Amino acid sequence: MDLYVYYRVRDEDAGALLPRVRALQEQLGAAHGVAPQLKRRPQGADGVQTWMEVYPATPSGFTEALAQAVGAADLGTLIAGPRHTEVFQDIPSCA
Repeated sequence: MDLYVYYRVRDEDAGALLPRVRALQEQLGAAHGVAPQLKRRPQGADGVQTWMEVYPATPSGFTEALAQAVGAADLGTLIAGPRHTEVFQDIPSCA
């Protein structure tokens, strides 16, 4: 399963949030063997950016580990609103 987590970030909080997210992703990547990505929309609106964390090919239990890591990193104080998580899986090829 691949996880896509998106949320809004105020422009003035982006500089403080970036190292926290990078550290969180580095820790999760090392502990769970995933290759996290961090993206953002090209343009913001009204002083707010949209960021997306991508976690491809996550192992069992990763969602819980991510939630714990987010809480420990105290990301909620630097994002504008909730984090939204979407789960996708590969479509198997037809034989």
